[in-house]
Amino acid sequence: MKRRALLTLAVSALLLTACSQSNTDDANTNADNTAGGSDLLQRINNGGTINVGTEGTYPPFTYHDVSGELTGYDVEVTRAVADKLGVTVDFKETQWDAMLAGLDSKRFDMVANQVSLTTPERLAKYDKATAYSWSGAVALAPTDDNRYSSWEALKGLRSAQSLSSNYGELAERYGAEIVPVDGMAQAIQLVKQDRADFTMNDNLAVLDYLKKFPDSSLEIKLVAPASEKRGSGLVLLKGDDAVVAKLDEAMAALQADGTLTKLSNTFFGADISKQD
Repeated sequence: MKRRALLTLAVSALLLTACSQSNTDDANTNADNTAGGSDLLQRINNGGTINVGTEGTYPPFTYHDVSGELTGYDVEVTRAVADKLGVTVDFKETQWDAMLAGLDSKRFDMVANQVSLTTPERLAKYDKATAYSWSGAVALAPTDDNRYSSWEALKGLRSAQSLSSNYGELAERYGAEIVPVDGMAQAIQLVKQDRADFTMNDNLAVLDYLKKFPDSSLEIKLVAPASEKRGSGLVLLKGDDAVVAKLDEAMAALQADGTLTKLSNTFFGADISKQD
């Protein structure tokens, strides 16, 4: 009996030692993984490659120039961020409808495609680095029309708007009379023909138009206050806080050295990188 008891004690001791060693090894492994960070963070720290989803068909944000080169405001900002981080960027072109699904499946690490994260569902699932563009509603009217002292001055004026547009609803809220149109191009034509007094649309879309048509005799009369503007930035899956911090740091440096302002002026003729 003594021999059997001693044998049992010895086996138990061996099992406890083995379990203890295994737990220690697992803890060390987990600690190493935590210390090293995510795969994306390690690639950034080691000067590797980041994969970025973008459309490539959405000028002036992401498109191909006459030589076939991928460019655009979002594309060039992302390249500038990659330079600050010391990494290579590999763009993965995909349709907008599949953009966030590609992020979910980790086909790419982040998205550069004017994403604002305005819904609670997206805010719960994704993180956004510091915004590199800001936009809101603007009123576009003939240059020589001086009636636009405030948003309240729109009351009683004719606004060319798509009936399903948020901007149409906003124009109505200020008391404007809606002149129905199919889209922005038709709205601008009606304003130029004096069949409407003004039109409202997104600031970036209007700036793009004015840059392409500097002799249009139209100008932005009213701009939404900073509090109503939406910011777009690089978007990635939630939970990689260290990577977001690095992106924010790079974006702050690009803002400070004037790179974002320069790129804004190149693609829009105005600085869209600041909220106010």
